Amino acid sequence: MKAVVMAGGEGTRLRPMTANQPKPLLPVINRPIMEHVLRLLKRHGFTETVVTVQFLAALIRNYFGDGEELGMALQYATEEVPLGTAGSVKNAEDALKDDRFLVISGDALTDIDLTEMVRFHKENGALVTIGLKRVPNPLEFGIIICDEEGRIQRFLEKPTWGQVFSDTVNTGIYVMEPEVLERVAAGESVDWSSDVFPELLAEGAPLFGYVADCYWEDVGTHESYLKAQADMLSGKIDIEIDGFEVSPGVWVAEGAEVDPEATLKGPLYIGDYAKVEAGAELREYTVLGSNVVVKEGAFLHRAVIHDNVFVGPSTNLRGCVVGKNTDIMAGARIEEGGIVGDECVIEAEALVQNGVKVYPFKTIEAGAVVNTSVIWESRGQRNLFGPRGVSGLVNVEITPELAVRLTSAYATTLKKGATVITARDASRAARTLKRAVISALTASAINVQDLEACALPLARYETAREECAGGIVIRTTPGDPQGVDIIFLDETGADLSLAAQRKLERVFGRQEYRRAFPGEIAELTYPTRTVESYSKDLLRRVDMTGVAEAELKIVVDCAGGVSSLVLPGLLGKVGVEVLTRNNRLDEAHPTETLAERMRDLERVGELVSSSRGNFGVRFDPVGERISLVDENGEAISDDRALLVLLDLVAAERREGTVALPVTTTRVAEKVCRYHGVQVRWTSTSQDVLTKAAADPDVIFAGDGRGGFIFPEFSHTVDGIAAFIRLVGLVARTRLTLSQIDERIPDAHLLKRSVPTPWAAKGSVMRTVVEAAGDRTIDTTDGVRVVEKDGRWALILPDPAEAVTHLWAEGPDADAAQALLAEWAAVVEVAGT
Repeated sequence: MKAVVMAGGEGTRLRPMTANQPKPLLPVINRPIMEHVLRLLKRHGFTETVVTVQFLAALIRNYFGDGEELGMALQYATEEVPLGTAGSVKNAEDALKDDRFLVISGDALTDIDLTEMVRFHKENGALVTIGLKRVPNPLEFGIIICDEEGRIQRFLEKPTWGQVFSDTVNTGIYVMEPEVLERVAAGESVDWSSDVFPELLAEGAPLFGYVADCYWEDVGTHESYLKAQADMLSGKIDIEIDGFEVSPGVWVAEGAEVDPEATLKGPLYIGDYAKVEAGAELREYTVLGSNVVVKEGAFLHRAVIHDNVFVGPSTNLRGCVVGKNTDIMAGARIEEGGIVGDECVIEAEALVQNGVKVYPFKTIEAGAVVNTSVIWESRGQRNLFGPRGVSGLVNVEITPELAVRLTSAYATTLKKGATVITARDASRAARTLKRAVISALTASAINVQDLEACALPLARYETAREECAGGIVIRTTPGDPQGVDIIFLDETGADLSLAAQRKLERVFGRQEYRRAFPGEIAELTYPTRTVESYSKDLLRRVDMTGVAEAELKIVVDCAGGVSSLVLPGLLGKVGVEVLTRNNRLDEAHPTETLAERMRDLERVGELVSSSRGNFGVRFDPVGERISLVDENGEAISDDRALLVLLDLVAAERREGTVALPVTTTRVAEKVCRYHGVQVRWTSTSQDVLTKAAADPDVIFAGDGRGGFIFPEFSHTVDGIAAFIRLVGLVARTRLTLSQIDERIPDAHLLKRSVPTPWAAKGSVMRTVVEAAGDRTIDTTDGVRVVEKDGRWALILPDPAEAVTHLWAEGPDADAAQALLAEWAAVVEVAGT
């Protein structure tokens, strides 16, 4: 008599464990579920077996081969498309048509007495005998009622509680006569319980139910997978466990090394050639696969660890599953219900919270707190906030669901009844996410003033002017049309400070969101005449004397962005001749790549040159940053543009302070000193620069990336205000941009980035300080080492990526390059 093992299911409810392996190969106490099934078959004399396969069929065939190692003869019937439970058996009809056969699932764990079931089938002359089991919760199974002789009277697939008429369920184990296959259409998806059995029952065919007093667990969920491991360790199932029971309930397989100083509290299982170091603690129902290494101080309780996993020191794993070839680094935690797929890396001090699923080949960064599943993302990030707010791929990393949770956390940090500004760029993705943001705010008792598509400087201005509690702006990630940034603003219109970001992250991590009562649901309004107010206030505060007399001719490129909503009306009041490009909203191209930016700057240069213009300006798509082109049509690099505007402002004001990030060339000091102006060096953080610009003595600030702050109008980066201020400065100085650029000394500042693991960043910076010796060091941001001859190098760890950035400046390019190479070598050695 032959057996059929059905092993074609995908096991979708078990993902990510089944993301890259079929469900029958999932290990239970270090053996695939299907191997337990095959050993049961052999024990009851079923040595000839047909295996039906479909999902990742090659993996099953490669693992079991022809069955020789198990003392069985296996052959395979492959489904090109899923054929259902009956269709898959029909697909193997050629091997089954001569005698009765047994059908059993390859992904259910059982010790049913198959010999007794076959005897029962023969004695009753049954056409089909269905294996039955009484269970406390029959909702996920087909329920069946039999008479006293075992003949089936009624059955129903996956009932509701209102339909439950029995606790006896179908185990999916059948003994069948070959003529049953005649009732199954070939090549079609047919199910035993839904299609074939109801017809046979209606015809009065002899269908019997064999109620087995056995263990049976349909391993279909993560909970049942963990339960099956615990039940097997507890002896609830009559299945052989490979290994030696070194103490009651503690099983150790061949070649495993367990240090005497390790704590073992069974029942538990340690697989082949696993290694458990001193100080590690393994608690009840823990299962270690083959070649697993558990380091000192690790704590595991009800954790199932697949093969070749490294469990680092001081880790804490509870009620979780970790896929094969995964590394769990020092101090990491995986909480109850956490599922980590194959070949992942959970870096040091990371936390995978309850119920989180990490799909295969992902990296969870050091210190990350992951409370949502990591499915499409390449990694779980250490921090929510990056240099551009909260960033990620649209509908992959940044979804409407994430936007709602994130906004709810932000709203929870504000008082009920507060008002928040919302705005977006021209993209459809930003529009969609902003609607989710507005819903979350109003549901949290926060009033919303929606500016719709709006220039980012205008949104910052409105947030500060209306005395709002903050703002949220959604924009396409610069240079990445598939990415999006969610920018959170404080009451001044500036980006949230680091302290406020951490407060928001804490609320988000705990998922403790405030909700409004029905009567507290807040209002959504649409402010009017915001562009007019912004333009009027800008022209009132910025010195525009001499502009009309200068008769300037300027080329302006709006980049198809939201600055095109502000500039036409504003330029009409300035009194200059303007040639504009891309002055419309372009939803299809909401951002620009570097190549597109350079191409358009070249086009602006051609227009400036051919029209004999005074200069050209290209805005970024949200109107926050500008790029300059001189009267000759030559683009001015961002770092030189900073020096040009610095020179113009310092020459006009002749007093005060300018705020610049420490990454700026020290040529800026020479420019300021020449005009009698002081320099205040700040960190590279945008919020620190804006705070510095708020001081009364600061007359100008810039970040070296096309972002400029003119405190007489705003304390935040504003490309539109920078452009209007530049028009006034050029008009009054009567010098061209190239003339101003030529009178500024050349800078020799070089930059390089060195990959650095998160865990090594602290030691890298310590090594840098030690290597500096008696040289002057500045720790405003990172470590800046100043040589006695004035050369300097800055070493700065990236806050969002596993890299360290280096800057070096010298009197010439060769000196700067030599200094950069010297410190790069220090960082590379320290980071290994």
